[in-house]
Amino acid sequence: MLTFPSRTAVGRIMPKEAFYKRLTLSSQIREKFVADVKRIVMEYKLSPDTINIEKGAEVSEILVLSIELKKQEMDYRIVENIARQNAHKLLFFLKSEEQGQLALYYSKLYMTSWMPLTDLKLDAKGLNLDSVWEGFIEQIALQENVGPVNDSLSIPEKLKKQDTILKLQKEIDKLERLSRNEKQPKKRFELFTQLQGLKKELDEEKGE
Repeated sequence: MLTFPSRTAVGRIMPKEAFYKRLTLSSQIREKFVADVKRIVMEYKLSPDTINIEKGAEVSEILVLSIELKKQEMDYRIVENIARQNAHKLLFFLKSEEQGQLALYYSKLYMTSWMPLTDLKLDAKGLNLDSVWEGFIEQIALQENVGPVNDSLSIPEKLKKQDTILKLQKEIDKLERLSRNEKQPKKRFELFTQLQGLKKELDEEKGE
């Protein structure tokens, strides 16, 4: 279960209508907001006065919003709009019955997979709030199954490399499906050649 030190707890319910009226939303997103979201609560505030960590050059506090959903499926543009129109760094804790998901916005929206609430964990470690926020980005945005990522890289570099690896893996999967179904030997050889090139490129990106 996602928890932080007791001093960080806020537990303030934010009325849905008052909340989304402060946002600039298209009529479609507003309708999705009403249809998908059951309740919003500001659960925690991570700041120098609530945890023993100094503010950073970029981050002075991090707010944790829990969003209880009416069903597990939702339009994630809701979360993206909330994040983009708020000056605070926001960590989202999405809940649907006994399942949960963490999300944050960093150039785009990143999410963990859905999992039992008891399995949701997030470490708030660092010398200041900048490093705590960077740690949240790494824990939520970087996928373990993508492959090794050089720790010396910056967060944007790690995410760019991850995007490249995921794109290559997707293209490889597509070509493998085409190759299995291709009957013409010449075309199958062309697909095989393309596959070998992409797999080599993937190994180089992973540093293998």
